[in-house]
Amino acid sequence: MMDTLNIGLIGAGRIGKVHAATLAYRIPAAKLLAVADIDAAAAQQLADQFKIPRATAHYRDVLSDPAIDAVLICSGTDTHARFTIEAAQAGKHIFCEKPIAHSLAEIDQALAAVHKAGVKLQVGFNRRFDANFRRVHDAIRRGEIGQPALLHIVSRDPAPPPIAYIQVSGGMFLDMTIHDFDMARFLIGAEVEEVYTQAGVTVDPGIGAAGDVDTAVIMLKFANGVIGTIDNCRRASYGYDQRVEVFGSLGAVSTMNNYPNAAVLSDGASVRRDLPLNFFMERYTESFAAELIAFVHAVLHDTPVPVTGRDARAPVVMGLAAAKSLHERRPVRLSEIAADDER
Repeated sequence: MMDTLNIGLIGAGRIGKVHAATLAYRIPAAKLLAVADIDAAAAQQLADQFKIPRATAHYRDVLSDPAIDAVLICSGTDTHARFTIEAAQAGKHIFCEKPIAHSLAEIDQALAAVHKAGVKLQVGFNRRFDANFRRVHDAIRRGEIGQPALLHIVSRDPAPPPIAYIQVSGGMFLDMTIHDFDMARFLIGAEVEEVYTQAGVTVDPGIGAAGDVDTAVIMLKFANGVIGTIDNCRRASYGYDQRVEVFGSLGAVSTMNNYPNAAVLSDGASVRRDLPLNFFMERYTESFAAELIAFVHAVLHDTPVPVTGRDARAPVVMGLAAAKSLHERRPVRLSEIAADDER
């Protein structure tokens, strides 16, 4: 059993910086040996900031380094599947940001390479590691609310992303709702069989012109009979809105938004508090750290990773089904997506 996990980071952007900080300051059993980014200056800046021994513009420099045991893939989505395949072939354990790809065929190729190489793959669905959502998950597993019947997820961003991002993101269902699809499976502990989507453009006409939607409600039918709804919008004027409720035969469990403080101001006109934490970098800080701690532990102790390739594939299937439902104006069974992919 290894005592220290030597890691290489591919991608020096926003999430790469978050993971570099976690590895540098919060996981003594991990050592970040190299960072690669197509922007050599960005890689060097990150290396200087966190005292990473090596910076390079070439990701293969990381994959070919025999001292590196595992890689973090934090590059653009269009590179994830290819980098995962090459990392597996190089014998590296892999932590890859979501999604592996927008295509099921590409995902399956990546998962096949991981299986053939016998390396571990964990995918970055960080919200599973959030303390609030974890408590909801545990309440359901322990039977505290009896048999679940209804799930409601509210997920609204404070502001829409740039149109340039919309044009390459794969659409709202694969770049935003994908987290909620994963959370639905995680909380209920069953597969979704059918989805039905109602969606439109209420925030920015430019999003519609780019071929996407910015506001949606998606109904889920689970294999165990639970009915779920996901409520999404790309703009919430009051900040990042992240709430969940699960209703069951013995009660309900819910979690509200996180705030920068617990102060409540009361006067003769109103009772009020400060706005919730503004976006995912603030709201999910601890969950980003927790998922990496879990990955390092799984590799060092040869235990299963908590978010598998199968977990990574399922939300993409759900996202493709949601888009198909919207386009065809009908409920879509997930089995139809697998059939589409085979044709």
